[in-house]
Amino acid sequence: MKKLLAMIAVAGVATALTAPAADVKENYATHCTKCHGEDGKGETKMGKKSGCKDYTDAKVQAEMKDDKAFKSIKEGMKDGDKELMKPFAEKLSDDEIKALITYMKTFKK
Repeated sequence: MKKLLAMIAVAGVATALTAPAADVKENYATHCTKCHGEDGKGETKMGKKSGCKDYTDAKVQAEMKDDKAFKSIKEGMKDGDKELMKPFAEKLSDDEIKALITYMKTFKK
């Protein structure tokens, strides 16, 4: 019985380590569209309220630096005491955040 439980535990750990990260489009839909919109323009009610940038704009894209975007997604954004974007450090891995940044670059027209 102990051997069986040990084998099940090892199989569970192996599965967890090899399970793929959530799909980037799924992550964007789950965590980003409410503010940034499906198209990245930020024209949602929440996007307008928080001042989201239009990521279809080539100028906005040119000004977007990966390290700053990574920090903003991971740690969130504030303007004084006002939270503009909540942090996603507990919801997304570093690789998932990097994938989101790459995905956001596809909105450029």
